[in-house]
Amino acid sequence: MKIAIVGCGSRHQMFRDAVIEDDADRHEIVALCDSNPHRLGEAARVVSKPGTNGVATYLASDFDRLIAEQKPDTVVVATPDFLHADYIVRAFEAGCDVICEKPLTIDLSRLKMIVDAQARTGRQVKVTFNYRYSPARTQIKELLAAGTIGTITAVDFRWHLDRVHGADYFRRWHRQKENSGGLLVHKSTHHFDLLNWWLGSVPTEVLASGRRVFYRPETAVEMGLEQRGPRCAHCPVAGACSFRLDLAADEKLRALYLEAEHEDGYYRDLCVFDEEIGIEDTMQAHIRYASGATANYTLTAYSPWEGLEIKFQGTKGEITHRHVEVHGVFGGVRAHADEDAITTELHLAGEAPRRLEVPKAEGSHGGADPVMLGYIFNPEGMEPDRYGRASDHVAGAWSILTGIAANASIESGSLVHIPSMLKARGIRI
Repeated sequence: MKIAIVGCGSRHQMFRDAVIEDDADRHEIVALCDSNPHRLGEAARVVSKPGTNGVATYLASDFDRLIAEQKPDTVVVATPDFLHADYIVRAFEAGCDVICEKPLTIDLSRLKMIVDAQARTGRQVKVTFNYRYSPARTQIKELLAAGTIGTITAVDFRWHLDRVHGADYFRRWHRQKENSGGLLVHKSTHHFDLLNWWLGSVPTEVLASGRRVFYRPETAVEMGLEQRGPRCAHCPVAGACSFRLDLAADEKLRALYLEAEHEDGYYRDLCVFDEEIGIEDTMQAHIRYASGATANYTLTAYSPWEGLEIKFQGTKGEITHRHVEVHGVFGGVRAHADEDAITTELHLAGEAPRRLEVPKAEGSHGGADPVMLGYIFNPEGMEPDRYGRASDHVAGAWSILTGIAANASIESGSLVHIPSMLKARGIRI
């Protein structure tokens, strides 16, 4: 493939490194594109091979010229979420396929743009749901698909973001719903996709509630941070704040963001307690599926630990899965764990519960990233995927529809019927 990458922030690095480090003999990055000239230059410096003239770079305003001049086969979209649809549609119209960072997009109007363009052009988009490729999550899929606990009737799913990872969403562009759709779209798209994939079904109804109860000015006052500044840099109480993010102290953050601020005024270290934040940090949803199963889902963004807890109830028994995660996100100190810890318990009716051996693999996200990238960039070298882990625009759409419906339910206080919501907007998936 001839690949163009749009968006050169931290998320593009996974795709970039997979090509230049593992698959350079199969694929070529022919162009990079970003709205920030400094960040664009930093990415080009990494991609460029010694002894060459480097890789072609384009500002965001020149994306169409990039397509015309470099003629990529595939466009990798790693921009902020609200821009995904625009680049996906323009790539489709130019005859390119797309690899898109999750979520596919953030709202119904943009979703309609994508599905209509896909139907019109026949081009394909892969949404990178890496959690599907984790050996531990694949084991759950295998157990459920085999009918190990019979018909799945109910699920209880709790996701915990700790005060390092969770806080990070409240200091940057994700903090406004018009940019990210809120955490129920941006983050929960992973979780709702897992539920859709595990259950082999799609959501039909959602009733949700959500509030911002922790990342707000009152919490800062309780912590003695009344004199806080608008961002961590130069904040008069930064030394007393456990949520401080020091961009200058981290080489990658300094190069990607601090040294790029003069180009566009984007600050990566805004105060997590700002009044203006427009997303929730505590969310719960009750979801009904076409299969008849129901799920209760909770997401908190200020937990003392990071990870997930899920219990599947079935007509023959239950499966309980727990994963204490350790992510390499920036800033803060974690005291709860040094490495990922995963347990899965099977309890069949009439039998004693038994702990299952959980398969493990090396690499980010519980070993998921290397497997997913292998299927994307070197499918010939991978065994046939009998679990159906690849995600197209259909899977991408259903993964965000739970969150979009949950946002609508929070706003209205009412149950949201997803098929009716789609019909009202003329969206056919």
